[in-house]
Formats: sequence, C-alpha cells, structure tokens
Amino acid sequence: MIPAIKKKAKRDVEIAIVNLVDVIFILLIFFIMTTTFSKETGINITKPEASSAGQLEKEVFQIGVTKDGTVHVQDRQVDMAMLLTILRREIAEDPEKSVVIVSDRNTDMGAIVDIMDQCNVAGVKKVSVGANAK
Repeated sequence: MIPAIKKKAKRDVEIAIVNLVDVIFILLIFFIMTTTFSKETGINITKPEASSAGQLEKEVFQIGVTKDGTVHVQDRQVDMAMLLTILRREIAEDPEKSVVIVSDRNTDMGAIVDIMDQCNVAGVKKVSVGANAK
C-alpha cells in the first residue's frame, strides 16, 4: 500500500499595511519634532567681513537692512514704528534675547543707527551687527 501524499494548504501572503502606516507615522512625528527652524530676515544681502566675527551661542532675533535702507523682519518689510512693537513683544517673551542687525555692506549707517535706537527704546540689552568671518 502506498501512503497518500497530502497536499499542504497554500497560505495567502499578505503585507501588513497597518503596521507599515504606523511606522511611517512614527517616523514623520520624529522628523517633525527634531527639525529646527531658524528665523531669517528674508532678504538677500552681502554682509561685510570681519576677522573677529564669531558665532552666537543662543537663538537671536535678526533684523535685516537692505542697501536701500528698508528694514525686514521675518520675510516682511516693516517701518520703525512696527519694528518697535515687534521688539517690545520679543523682549516681553524673553528679556535676555539678543538682536543681530544683518545689513548689506553698502547700507547707509543712518538706518542702522535708527534700528539700534529702536532696540534701546524697546529695552534690548545686547545688540550686534552681523558679519561674515574672514
């Protein structure tokens, strides 16, 4: 007598989509939480060079000034009254916040002095001028 050969039942192969979606969602959350956003001035300028230029350690508030003397904060042009309001709000959030004035190398010094004056009125304790390191 010959033993009967039993056929093995075929298993259906499935890809667990639910687990894959969970992993992708966790990766998305990880990348969102670890991304840092920097507040730039939103203008293209050519900064002057300085041999003593260095990096600041903590987050600073940047104010951009173009060749024409227009003032920009976070991708929008502001006037001196708006700048004072913005500076007061930033100092109310963090009294130790530093301000960096990033200007074009051909900017009129009068505009920079006006911005520094607004910083003093708003109560900013540390104001710097941005430059590229040589």
